[in-house]
Amino acid sequence: MEFVADCRLRMATDLFIHGWDPVVLAALVTGPHRRRVLRATIGGISDKALTEALHRLHDNGLIERRSYAEWPPRVDYALTLLGRTFTDGPMRALAEWINRYGDELFEAQERADPASS
Repeated sequence: MEFVADCRLRMATDLFIHGWDPVVLAALVTGPHRRRVLRATIGGISDKALTEALHRLHDNGLIERRSYAEWPPRVDYALTLLGRTFTDGPMRALAEWINRYGDELFEAQERADPASS
C-alpha cells in the first residue's frame, strides 16, 4: 500500500489532530445537546474553540445541527450515524488503549522530558 499526503489514513488521523474535536464528540455520545450544555459539560473550552470544533465536525459529517422553529430559537447538536461509528470504533479503541497503557505512556514521556528530572 502506498501512503500519500491525501490518503484516507491521513484523513482519518486528522480527526484526532484538533484536541477539542474528540472531546466534543464524546460529550455528544449521551445524546443531542444545546451549545451551552455542551460548553458546560466539557468545561475549559472557549466559545471560539467550541465554534471551530462544531464547524469542523459538521463539515466532516460527524455531527448534525438541528434548528427548531420556535422562540427563542433553539439549536441542538447530535452525532450522525458516521459520528456514532467513529465514537464507537476508533475513539472507543483509543480509550481502551489509554486505560490499559496510559501509565506506561506517561512514564515514558516523563523519562524523555529533561525538565522532569
